[in-house]
Formats: sequence, structure tokens, C-alpha cells
Amino acid sequence: MKKFSWPFLSGGQKQAPSAAEQKTGSRGEDMAVLFLEKQGYTVLDRNYRRRFGEIDIVAEEGGVLVFIEVKARKNNRYGNPFEAVDVRKQKKLSRMAQDYISRHKMEDRPARFDVVAVRLNPDSRSEVELIRDAFDFQE
Repeated sequence: MKKFSWPFLSGGQKQAPSAAEQKTGSRGEDMAVLFLEKQGYTVLDRNYRRRFGEIDIVAEEGGVLVFIEVKARKNNRYGNPFEAVDVRKQKKLSRMAQDYISRHKMEDRPARFDVVAVRLNPDSRSEVELIRDAFDFQE
């Protein structure tokens, strides 16, 4: 049996997230979903996984298919959450979106990428920020 590091990435190694990181990410995604639904989005799918990556949230807004990356942070130790969606991440998300569109036969639908940053503050006053149409499809 062949073993792969989590998540499977061609040409790279990445450690599995700790339990605390998973909890932060899950909590951030839950908050992002609530925020997006209040903004008029309809969530179609969460944590769409393939062997080459994951899309946090797939939603629809005004007839547009929206692929949403959520970045949750407890502090600024790792920088601004939006900075984590670099060109490498954009290419991976684009590949995932193309897979999703193909598998769900949605080639005729307009689509875009949004990014949601969730700052989980200890005083329970967490902040959610949305960037609509954050980047274009990358090849």
C-alpha cells in the first residue's frame, strides 16, 4: 500500500493540520456560511474534495456559481488571511473548480472566486470579511 502525506500534493510534502487548526478552520467555515447566507448566497456544497485539493464552499449568488476559499485566523501570526491565497493556491482552486464544473455538468454557468477571511477574536466578536471576484481562473 502506497502512503501519501496529507493532503496529497504532487511534488510537495505538507503536514496534517493539528486538531486545534482543524477546529479553527471548521469554526471559520461555519461562520463564513452563516455570513454568506445572510448576504444572499445559497450554499451548494462544502468541503468538495478531490485527490489534488479541496474547495471550502461552493455556492450560488444571483445565478453565478461561486467557489469560496475560507481563511480563518485566531491572530496575525501567519499574516493577513487574504495573503494566504497566493498564485499557487489560486491555480489549485482553479483546477478544483474546473473539476467541479465538469462533474456537475455546469459548463454553461458563469463562475467566479470569492475569498472570506474570518478573524476569530477571543472576546467572541469575530470579524468576517468578503472579497467578491477575488481572482480570475488560473492555468
